[in-house]
Amino acid sequence: MSPDRSSIDVSIITGGHDVADARLHRLAAALRRAGLGVEVVGLGVPEAGPADCAVRTLGSRSAKKRLKADLTLPFKARGKVLLTVDPDMVPGATLARWFKGKRLIADVHEDYLKLLKDRAWARAPWKKSAATFAVRFCTFWTKRANITVVADDHVPPMKGRKRLVVKNLPDFSFLPAPGEPDRVAPRAIYIGDVRRSRGLQAMLAAVEGTYTWELDVVGPVQPGDQAWLDQWHATSSEQVRNRIRFHGRLDPQKAWALADGAWAGLVLLDDTPAFREAVPSKLYEYLAVGLAVVATPLPRMAELVQASGAGEVVADPAAASATLRRWSEDYGELERARRNARKWAAEHLTGASPYDKLAEEIRGLVKH
Repeated sequence: MSPDRSSIDVSIITGGHDVADARLHRLAAALRRAGLGVEVVGLGVPEAGPADCAVRTLGSRSAKKRLKADLTLPFKARGKVLLTVDPDMVPGATLARWFKGKRLIADVHEDYLKLLKDRAWARAPWKKSAATFAVRFCTFWTKRANITVVADDHVPPMKGRKRLVVKNLPDFSFLPAPGEPDRVAPRAIYIGDVRRSRGLQAMLAAVEGTYTWELDVVGPVQPGDQAWLDQWHATSSEQVRNRIRFHGRLDPQKAWALADGAWAGLVLLDDTPAFREAVPSKLYEYLAVGLAVVATPLPRMAELVQASGAGEVVADPAAASATLRRWSEDYGELERARRNARKWAAEHLTGASPYDKLAEEIRGLVKH
């Protein structure tokens, strides 16, 4: 049951994220486990928001609406504590902290300066300069939040009033238990943002080259890649299109329900400045549900896949295709990788959740 207006302790506010966003769901679930009343305000539709929270949505996305949300949401939020996952909302939330006595948690889940190097729109000199200034300005205020949360050790800011590392580790309440692969057809899965830099083109080429494997792609296609994907649909054979299904954005439980029966998870990220030091949350989640993994050779991802023995590190789509074909022909090799995934997860993904530690810190702010 959702909390009523008078029992809201924490407001998770965002003008740029959908309420179906997985990290947002993990944060909200931990806060609810800590006994806190939570409201969530963001994009999308309310029914895709976290369970047992008061969910409000802002309608369609636009730059004008996002700017308005940055300036107004912190003042309209009902919670004593504001938790924002957008760097551009931190300055407005800081004003609400000064003038309305709010507490502020700034959650930083990416290195935004490095991320700008991955974005085509930021290549124009004036846009790059403006965006770099905005990131540095927002980071200045992020460091001054009551708690600055970062998604990994390498994610800036490196210092803050109180800096907590809350890695994108799985919340097992959203995941199916490891099970047996479907034997009708070999099937891979990808869950996350759908864009070419995150492996869209590589995944489609890899599966196309297997002739038998199917692929479920879960997540929103980024606008800059939609035209490319439309062209792929128009030029690919019907046989290939029938083996690859796009599900769009789903809330975490519905998304991961599609992993039940899958054989493998794909994480074919490009080697970009933003991704080079990252370990995507989906990699941990693939291991947690016992999927074999096919990953590109980014250093930390490769180290994890090789140390766990849970899959294969591949240089390109052709090598990914070869791995998938080999697994469908040698089921024993696939099963060894899946067993290793379950073993690694049991040894490394148990114990206290970093989200629960954060929730306890936030509960202290609510009571303060």
